[in-house]
Amino acid sequence: MSTLIEKDPSEKDFAFLDGVWNVIVHNDPVNLMSYVTMTFRRVFGYPEEKAKKHMMEVHTCGRSILWTGNREKAEHFVHLLHNNLLLATLEPANR
Repeated sequence: MSTLIEKDPSEKDFAFLDGVWNVIVHNDPVNLMSYVTMTFRRVFGYPEEKAKKHMMEVHTCGRSILWTGNREKAEHFVHLLHNNLLLATLEPANR
């Protein structure tokens, strides 16, 4: 006979917050390519060529995954990108 053990409703399962997350920048019609490149260099410390590669991916594909890692750091990067007026989101890396 199996017994079903119910969790206390006040104990939420936040395991979905753990794991690996992607920081994604989306294309917008406002920012200049040079500004986007400069922002990637400043926020992520990317060299010029890597920043340009991601900028072109955003321009041609509509989005680019700029960084992958833990959720807290991903949220921090999204916040920094928003402060620089770029459209950024995060999503689980295993999607």
